[in-house]
Amino acid sequence: MFRITAKEEIFFDYFIETCEIICKAANLLDDLTHNYVNVNEKIMSIEEAEHACDSYVHKILNELNKSFITPIDREDIFTIAKELDNITDDIESAAHRFSMFNVKEVRPEALTLTKLIVKATGELRNVMIEVKNMKKSKQLQNKIIEVNNVEDEADTIFRDAMASLFMSETDAVEVIKWKAIFELLENTIDACEDVANIVEGVVMKNA
Repeated sequence: MFRITAKEEIFFDYFIETCEIICKAANLLDDLTHNYVNVNEKIMSIEEAEHACDSYVHKILNELNKSFITPIDREDIFTIAKELDNITDDIESAAHRFSMFNVKEVRPEALTLTKLIVKATGELRNVMIEVKNMKKSKQLQNKIIEVNNVEDEADTIFRDAMASLFMSETDAVEVIKWKAIFELLENTIDACEDVANIVEGVVMKNA
C-alpha cells in the first residue's frame, strides 16, 4: 500500500518549493527579454534564483542521504532533484548570453520562447503539487500532458526561429549569437519535459 508519512512528505514539499524558485527564475528571464533594460542587474537576480534552487537541491540530497525509507525510489528522487536544477542552470545560462553577446535588441522568437518557459515551469509546478497526492489525484496525468504540449509548441517555435535566422540574417556573428540563445531557451523547456516524464514513470511504478 502506497502511504506517505509526514516525514516522507518533506521530499514532495521540497520539490514544490524548488519549482516555485524555478518559476521565479522563469519570470525574471521573461522580464529581461520583454523589458530589455538594466540587463546586468536582472541577470544578477536570475543568478540569485539559481543559487536558491541549488540550495533546495542540496536539501533534497541531504534528506535523501539520511532517510532510511523514502516515498518513492531513491534513484527517482535523486534524478528529479538534479533535473530540476538543470532548468535553472539553463535559465541562468540563457540570461548570461544576452550580456556576453552584447545583444542590442531581442528577437521576437525569443520573446515567445521565454513566455513558453514561464508556462512550462508553471505547469511543472502544478505537476509537483499533484505528485504529493499521486494516488488520489485526478489531474496529475493531465498536468504532465500540459508540460508535453508546451514542449511541442516550443519545438515548432524553435524550428521556425532557426529557419528564419539562417534565411534572413546576413551577419554571421548574429547567427552564432542567436543560434546559441535559441538553443538554450529550447533546452530549458526540454528540461521541464524531462522532469514531467520522470514523474510519469514514477506514477506508473507506484500505480
